[in-house]
Amino acid sequence: MSAASIALNRFGYGLARGERVPDDPARYLLRQLDAFDPAPAVIAARAATRGKTGEMLQLLRSLRERMQQAGETGMAEAAMTGPMSEMAPENPRAAALAGLPPEYRTKLLEARRVVVDDLAVRVNVAVASPAPMVERLVHFWSNHFSVSVGKPGTQFEVGPHEFGAIRPHVLGRFVDLLKAAVLHPAMLLYLDQFQSIGPGSTAGQRRGRRANAQGPRGLNENLAREILELHTLGVDGGYSQADVTEFARALTGWTVPGVGRVGRFAEDQPGGAAFVALAHEPGARTILGRRYGAGGPEQAMAILDDLAAHPATARHIATKLARHFAGDDPPASLAARLEAEFLKTGGDLASLTRTLIAAPEVWVCGPVKFRAPFEWFIAAARLSGIDALPPQRIARVLNELGQSPWRAPSPAGYDDLAASWAAPDVLLRRAELAERMAQGAPADDVLARAEAAFPDALSHTTRTMLKRAESGRQALALLLVAPEMMRR
Repeated sequence: MSAASIALNRFGYGLARGERVPDDPARYLLRQLDAFDPAPAVIAARAATRGKTGEMLQLLRSLRERMQQAGETGMAEAAMTGPMSEMAPENPRAAALAGLPPEYRTKLLEARRVVVDDLAVRVNVAVASPAPMVERLVHFWSNHFSVSVGKPGTQFEVGPHEFGAIRPHVLGRFVDLLKAAVLHPAMLLYLDQFQSIGPGSTAGQRRGRRANAQGPRGLNENLAREILELHTLGVDGGYSQADVTEFARALTGWTVPGVGRVGRFAEDQPGGAAFVALAHEPGARTILGRRYGAGGPEQAMAILDDLAAHPATARHIATKLARHFAGDDPPASLAARLEAEFLKTGGDLASLTRTLIAAPEVWVCGPVKFRAPFEWFIAAARLSGIDALPPQRIARVLNELGQSPWRAPSPAGYDDLAASWAAPDVLLRRAELAERMAQGAPADDVLARAEAAFPDALSHTTRTMLKRAESGRQALALLLVAPEMMRR
């Protein structure tokens, strides 16, 4: 692979149709740090949906109570989750949805429309972006701080989580990104933090005195554990179960506006979250040997400050970035360089990106990474020259490919390893989709387009295959599944 091909494909989402091949590959990447728009017009114009989250949760609570009385406790969740594609009559989720009362069905359909529209915004912004490398970083961090619409109530929040908590901070400080991402309503909902109540808090004590109390039973450790294990220190980061529990106590009170009986006591926080002092566990905390005085929302903030600056966090983040850009088994020297830069700059992500661009380990000639489905789809759309895709089609395609954003199977996000995406059935789906994409895309000068997209890197085999194609559309379909498109 040439340096220009590496800059386009390993760092970014490939060449867009009509785009010039970069003369200075490293400078081409560095310019993108200035060209990146964290709030393009289509995101800035997005309708506010925050108030709808509380409405949905209140409706779901009421529906659960009604269905418990009727012995149909699973119907609400069955209708709430599932693919964002069009619903077939035989789909059990469609059947569950059809059996709901009209007001609930209307709200769930609205939620699905919001997710599909936000997904289209995400895809079309990346396809059209003049800063594809930074868009890759947006999606890297969105996967690092993964939230899923598989949890009821998140549908109105997953888009704002990426658009408002991730995008503005991808070239800022890691500590700001961390706080914005983990204390956003989407994460508080997804990891059940909005239900966590300190046992010794005013709300917890009042609940304990009610013999027939319903709802959350007290402390929930999900968010605390995932922040330590996935978002900061890593699984081998040196924390204990006692640290998880203490951190969970510090996080009590952080919730989503308009949810629950204590919602009327909520104080708005930056990023759309709320804090209810009545639910916060009182007292000082000791985490990783450091003591944090009693307080309100600032107690968790102080802990996040220290976690963001911890050496184990630097190592964990450096390793994940190296793996994403330099291969499933990245060079130890690259991870060490990124770790040192993280510690030296206090987690300055723009500086970390410049270090990544300058690292010789990322510029090795051969392909080092298999493209995951979402990444391949964006690259294929850019190369094909397809204009803005309709929302329902995007949702359907990504479901078929098996990597729809905001639907990862766990809080760890989607795997970033070739073994997860290189199975024969996955490749067959790409080939089928490539044929469909080629039918609706400009199909002139495909060979010239291929030479530009993979400058000095197009193999003789691929070139011959494109020359022998029976038509431009067949050539384009073949190009979209060529080895050069599958690996970067």
